[in-house]
Amino acid sequence: MRKVLLAVLAFGLAACGTAGGEEPAEVSGLSVNLSPQQNRVTAVKDDKIAAKVPEKFRTKGELVIGGSAGTAPPLRFYATDDKTVIGVETDIATLVADVLGLKPRLEVASWENLFVGLDSGAYDLGLSNITVTEARTEKYDFATYRLDTLAFEAKKGGTWKVKEPKDVAGKVIAVTSGTNQEKILVDWSAATVSAGLKATDIKYFQNSSDYYLALQSGRIDAYLGPNPTSAYHAATSGQTEVIGNFSGGAAVQGKIAATTKKDSGLVTPVQEALNQLIANGKHAEVLKRWGLSDEAVPTSEINPQGLPKS
Repeated sequence: MRKVLLAVLAFGLAACGTAGGEEPAEVSGLSVNLSPQQNRVTAVKDDKIAAKVPEKFRTKGELVIGGSAGTAPPLRFYATDDKTVIGVETDIATLVADVLGLKPRLEVASWENLFVGLDSGAYDLGLSNITVTEARTEKYDFATYRLDTLAFEAKKGGTWKVKEPKDVAGKVIAVTSGTNQEKILVDWSAATVSAGLKATDIKYFQNSSDYYLALQSGRIDAYLGPNPTSAYHAATSGQTEVIGNFSGGAAVQGKIAATTKKDSGLVTPVQEALNQLIANGKHAEVLKRWGLSDEAVPTSEINPQGLPKS
């Protein structure tokens, strides 16, 4: 179902390329707006939840939300003006800010600098397809809002499929440094070596354009990343395909979460805001808007079981 929806998004991207992309594209009943004028789903302030926001955040009147815009649709990417960040992550971020009665300020950072910004206090909140891991819970607090699904994306037309660690033995696989998919791939490689098979040759790329060039030139066999972006790219380019997917938490169900600095006091009101948005249907409305309804969670959890340490 997700591939169908993301294929629709791909057609929407092409359709929005005229007239500055000001009008949303309507394809198969799904309206996709890639312009800076997002007309996002909105929510109203909840005074009881907002009162739980620590004073240092309330007094400045805004919620500074960091995230990477280097991913492909539908996560967090640039609108047709090449400067406004849009996507499912920004929609969720602005909804949370609405409930907390704060003005959202969306900041762009690389993946590594996102966490540096959280550590320094430059960002109050991180929403950038961040998976809960046991290691990360030592430094950060999490409030979940989406399931985490990963995908192996390879050049189209092959017969190779990935279902288990032995399927990537001896293969050249690209990942983004510092992600949970990197850890999964490292663990898989160690397992194949222990079984007497070849190690996986892991390559690191930070920009999607770089690993897609490497994929087309044959320098890598596949890329391991978030399933929504891989499925979208496969539908858009017509040159790649998803050859395997699974939970981003490997042995446990991975969950994507809003991320705050440990003990900042912000995670509880954020979680309560997310649960209100889940209950009133706003959360589901945003996921449907971007074709990610099957990644919905029934409730937001604080610091659930995450990807285990090595």
